[in-house]
Amino acid sequence: MQKKSGSKFRSAVAGGAAGLANGFFGGGGGMLLVPLLTRWCGLDQRQAFATSIAVILPLCVLSSAIYWFRGGLDFLLALPYLVGGLIGGFLGGRMFKKLNMVWLRRAFALLILYGGVKALFF
Repeated sequence: MQKKSGSKFRSAVAGGAAGLANGFFGGGGGMLLVPLLTRWCGLDQRQAFATSIAVILPLCVLSSAIYWFRGGLDFLLALPYLVGGLIGGFLGGRMFKKLNMVWLRRAFALLILYGGVKALFF
């Protein structure tokens, strides 16, 4: 793993940006974190994707707890999404090593583009 100088500071700033995105929008920190980890912190693509998943879990738990304590989260309503997400996460994790990074990076870019267009116009 090649890291740029000042990587602890850069890593903390990247994590902070992901945390802010999760706190503000209820998600999306990984979309910020993967590009920051690759371009700014010097991780390769696979490490950036895997690290993003490891970082986003506690951020999502924290954000969910804050929303729940403030009355903005209905766990029963969220349960079907959680089940689907767990299944999708398991399958994605199993397929991750087999995927070509060029195509995975392109799919990630399309997902970000879709989210941006949707946020701007719908």
